[in-house]
Amino acid sequence: MEQQLQELRDLASGANNRITETGIPRVAMVQGEIPEHKLAAVYEPMINLILTGSKTMTVGDRTLEYDPATYFVMSVDLPAAGSIHPSAAGEPYLAIKLALDPKILASLLAEIPKPAGGKPFDSGFSVAPVTPELLDAWLRMMRLLDHPDEIAVLAPAYEREILFRVLQGPLGWMLRDIATPDTSLSRISVAIDWIRHNFATQIKMAALAEMAALSVSAFHRHFKAVTALSPLQFQKRVRLLHARSLLIAGQGNATSVAFVVGYESPNQFSREYTRLFGLPPSKDLAKATQDLRAA
Repeated sequence: MEQQLQELRDLASGANNRITETGIPRVAMVQGEIPEHKLAAVYEPMINLILTGSKTMTVGDRTLEYDPATYFVMSVDLPAAGSIHPSAAGEPYLAIKLALDPKILASLLAEIPKPAGGKPFDSGFSVAPVTPELLDAWLRMMRLLDHPDEIAVLAPAYEREILFRVLQGPLGWMLRDIATPDTSLSRISVAIDWIRHNFATQIKMAALAEMAALSVSAFHRHFKAVTALSPLQFQKRVRLLHARSLLIAGQGNATSVAFVVGYESPNQFSREYTRLFGLPPSKDLAKATQDLRAA
């Protein structure tokens, strides 16, 4: 597998220290040091493969570590914090990702048999060992960087192969559930989507449970299993992450941003912001600005 990884590293070597689009639909790459505030974000569903270095991802009370021997799957939108690390030899972090499209997954699932046995857990994110077959599929996809005229014809087939290889692995149930109606994961994703787009609005648990077609107690239980957060904690994380992005973009001060994201008390906003990010808004903004200048 080391030979496969080295070729992938060479192909992705043009990545920058930010999400770098490849020209291949839904495929992006990143390399080098990334400012901490950019690693704390609401991540969208994806398959992430690290080529060099390692990454730690924390969602709620769960922390996962992965490196070039593993790949990471996130099946729903989740507010998370990450940290990246160079390799033991000092080589910069390098990774590629494929954003998940439920329609493509549903089309693929219609053509392959459903495996026997149930899924092992309900979490919306996890890590699994990478396989030579999965790396081969990624290689075919990334080789298109040298043949852009072939992307339109071949990329859809290679994307399906990457998805197929993940579907055949231990995290395949995640991909099945987000593309299959009436699973607990797909039901919870409806509520997640509502919170993401209405985070400044007061949550009504009964209404969210109704969206998910679950009882309030079952909804709360499944939501926590999928996201490692309660619905209220999820909303708070989304609010604070959005507030941070507004502050860094210069779109208001702490008081005005607090009201924009749904807080009634700027003092409460400042307390919860400090609890999550480790610094009050003004000091965190100064640190983020310094990090951006150094990047």
